[in-house]
Amino acid sequence: MKPYQLIPIIDCGEPLIPIPSHLFVLETPHPYQKLGAPYDHRSPFYVRVGVLTALTKARMLLHQVKPNWQLQIFDAYRPLAVQQFMVDYAFREQVRQAGIRFNTLSEFQRQEFLSQVYEFWAIPSSDSKTPPPHSTGAAVDVTLVDEGGALIPMGSPIDEISPRSLPHYFANSPSLEEQAYHQHRQLLGDMMKKAGFHRHPNEWWHFCLGDQMWVWLSQSTEGVNKPQIAYYGGVL
Repeated sequence: MKPYQLIPIIDCGEPLIPIPSHLFVLETPHPYQKLGAPYDHRSPFYVRVGVLTALTKARMLLHQVKPNWQLQIFDAYRPLAVQQFMVDYAFREQVRQAGIRFNTLSEFQRQEFLSQVYEFWAIPSSDSKTPPPHSTGAAVDVTLVDEGGALIPMGSPIDEISPRSLPHYFANSPSLEEQAYHQHRQLLGDMMKKAGFHRHPNEWWHFCLGDQMWVWLSQSTEGVNKPQIAYYGGVL
């Protein structure tokens, strides 16, 4: 169990609502749908009402600094079956990249690869006390695109299982190119934070608001009246 999963949940009952495509860049079909993820006619581009309000604020803040840039929502709501599918996919990819045949894996190797996967992917738990963040409708994976629709370089792709995914990985790099990656990540993080989100410690692209991870991260920040209870639980 991860530390944030100990946070209690009292769901506020807000519905999931669609992310408007005229305000945000959405890739369709979704990358996970292209892999065959079982959405069962549900869209990944849904979030809780309060999360959409905060995303809209983040968009406004971005335009104050970069008027022609846009927020791209890579992923938002993720049904539990999709979470399981992607954990399995990520596990197979890690094994493949290591050059190991799947049917020769020892139990020790299997656990090692699963440990790597779970550093980035939440356990697909059906327990209402420990929902995966994306299954709450309160977590989003986001990046930036320029006026021509091209992705702003961030130094690593979304979902990469590697140290490069750490938000501040390039902070002390002497390379001008890698310093630009860091500045882009900082810009993304700053505007999302000002809009009320917290960033995942291991993932430059993952932000949350109102779920267990958000409460847990809020408790490590300065200030009074820190939240104690998550108000977005699983929408399974």
